[in-house]
Amino acid sequence: MAKRDYYEVLGITKNASEEEIKKAYRKLAIKFHPDKNPDDKSAEDKFKEAAEAYEILSHQEKRQRYNQYGHAGVGGASGGGHGHGGMNMDDIFSQFGDIFGGGFGFGGGNGGSRGGRRVTRGSNLRVKVKLTLKEIANGAEKKIKVNKFVGCKTCSGSGAKNGQFDTCKQCNGSGVVTRVQQTILGAMQTQTTCNVCSGEGRIVKDKCNTCNGDGIVREEEVITINMPAGVAEGMQLSMSGKGNAAPRGGINGDLLIVIEEEEHPDLKREGNHLIYSLNISFPDAAIGTSVEIPTIDAKAKIKIEPGTQSGKVLRLKGKGLPDVNSYGKGDLLVEISVFTPTTLSADEKKTLEQLKSSKNFIPNPNKKEKGFFERMKDYFE
Repeated sequence: MAKRDYYEVLGITKNASEEEIKKAYRKLAIKFHPDKNPDDKSAEDKFKEAAEAYEILSHQEKRQRYNQYGHAGVGGASGGGHGHGGMNMDDIFSQFGDIFGGGFGFGGGNGGSRGGRRVTRGSNLRVKVKLTLKEIANGAEKKIKVNKFVGCKTCSGSGAKNGQFDTCKQCNGSGVVTRVQQTILGAMQTQTTCNVCSGEGRIVKDKCNTCNGDGIVREEEVITINMPAGVAEGMQLSMSGKGNAAPRGGINGDLLIVIEEEEHPDLKREGNHLIYSLNISFPDAAIGTSVEIPTIDAKAKIKIEPGTQSGKVLRLKGKGLPDVNSYGKGDLLVEISVFTPTTLSADEKKTLEQLKSSKNFIPNPNKKEKGFFERMKDYFE
């Protein structure tokens, strides 16, 4: 099932401000909150969908990529991205606790996690992936080897030998320390993350020997990336949860994939169009001929009409690159240049001297030819 437009999900316009995005999300989060709609799968899905939309649109860089490339720019590489079925409640409450604030009124508890303890998040990883024009045109499956932090298998990522923990005595397991200060306005209550357990609410009893209590170890992992067709140089895709693992069972970071295009020996890219420069001889331009030219997948035969002028552009419809948002395909534009020889034999000179006097070889001074950029502009507009 195709994902809905994130702006449509939150009911806002594309030029909505940060405050409007936050307000729209909070309204939906309250409406579809699971504590308000117990055992309602539809409400839970809408709650997750709104959280996913807010995650992208509240982040300036992700919003920019989404505006430019759609869903492919923020989740297409994984073959499904977050998906509102891919975010669990711990993700949402740990990432967007500031939205719920303490006055949310449901079972959300302390601003970051439903049980009050802080949930840590692993850092994102960024990799560059090179693609040929053929891979960009058709989409590609790439396998990359990444050195990153993963959950310790010995302790299942908990950091504790035998999975045993002690409740933090500083915060009594809440993960936060509450302080009350007397001011001229009365008692002021503040909450801060517990500095003893770093907000986890518990302390490892005996550290795991493999990870020394961190719950993570560094390993190489082979990750399969399904690249969507139509991506472009500099575009950044993301794979949710494929970044570094977080200490002691937190939420994994994301893997960010930056696209690099390998230069094609014959074709140049201009948006979704491809440009090929074809040199033909003067006789071929005058008499006409057929020539083979390269395309992304193979070769194509094109006809050069008699009297073809240097600078003429031929269009091969649909032989360019697909749009990353599935809005059709570009074209292959063939820019023709008539080759002028720099050295001539005596016989060739004699023949050309004879042709000079023919009216067919005298250029029309009243006919003005467009320059290259003017001609190409006609095709790109």
